Amino acid sequence: MLAVLAAPLHAGCFADYRANMDNPLRLHYGVIELPDSACSVAAAAPVISSRIASGGWTLMQVISVFDDSGLASRRADAGEFFLRY
Repeated sequence: MLAVLAAPLHAGCFADYRANMDNPLRLHYGVIELPDSACSVAAAAPVISSRIASGGWTLMQVISVFDDSGLASRRADAGEFFLRY
């Protein structure tokens, strides 16, 4: 039990991305939480594509992958798409 409590806290994995929707053309910038297994730009793309497709969005670009220390600086830019999917 003590070993579990002494272990470092997990920092989390997140990505920021750009997406679009046609008819009419709409664009958005978003931030999404990822599983540890998708914590690279290449691995994040299919995960993000699948999640945002439920809202009718198409992934254009995974910009970067980062830990929770990068969340605060991206919150305002992502607006309603901050951790939405």
